[in-house]
Amino acid sequence: MKKKGSVVQLDRISDFGSEGWGFESSLGHLLIFFFIITRLDAQTIVSETELPISVYETSGLEIVDNYLITINDSGNPSNLYYLNKDGEMLNKRMFNDLKNNDWEDLTADEEFIYIADIGNNIDTRENLRIIKIPINSENNSFEIINFHYPEQVKFITLQKSSQYDAEGLITIDDNLIIFTKNKLKKITEIYTLPKTAGTYEAKKIGSLNTQSIITAADYDSKTKLLALTGSRSFKGDKYYILKIEDFDLESKKDYKINMYEIPIEKTQVESIKIIDKNNFLITSEAELFGKPMMYKISL
Repeated sequence: MKKKGSVVQLDRISDFGSEGWGFESSLGHLLIFFFIITRLDAQTIVSETELPISVYETSGLEIVDNYLITINDSGNPSNLYYLNKDGEMLNKRMFNDLKNNDWEDLTADEEFIYIADIGNNIDTRENLRIIKIPINSENNSFEIINFHYPEQVKFITLQKSSQYDAEGLITIDDNLIIFTKNKLKKITEIYTLPKTAGTYEAKKIGSLNTQSIITAADYDSKTKLLALTGSRSFKGDKYYILKIEDFDLESKKDYKINMYEIPIEKTQVESIKIIDKNNFLITSEAELFGKPMMYKISL
């Protein structure tokens, strides 16, 4: 089944000033400005796969050893769910000693999987953390990377104006990179953490003026492609793929953000996985009386 949708139309913005990147850090001195441009391409749903109802709040997607791995978000069991390419459940990896405060994304390197327990919907959490587990599914040991945002000084209930929620996590070399879900400004702020267990201040290294609320992230180190998903409204009526090419933490360059509307009905998209520069997997939560789904989308 194939569906086509048109790309969202955005004005070109030449300079975001303070909302761009301009910082000095151990990663080097960068002065980077971001642009959003209009693309006229159509995007196609190549395939639709129904997922098991047990992952009805799917909120992260990773591929390890040809298995698809997903998680559920807040309040659900602390499990990793292993699926085949047809969406069939193969294994459930349980971590009964861990609480799922608000698991929101997954990323992996050659040795470890990192679970982003970073959901912070109303800016009140003081126990943000990344859970580090071995890729070997027979080893259920884990380490904790605790962190806080040094810019956050108040932990009061905020609804539509929260700034320290986050649902995107990637890995680049020795760094874990968090993309925040800043509802107040509709930007994403970018923070780094080390991969070693401990307690840290997350280090802010910049921001992207995404003009949307970011709900997932993935990165392909071979092509240096960064992919995000987001919604332009708090209600999340429509979701988009944001594609940023040649993304890294060292170069001094300008970036472009290409933004594509995901051509599916109202749902909640909180994960993305890059297949190649034009093809992506996303998952969507089960809406009322619906099913969790996985879509392959070609841009």
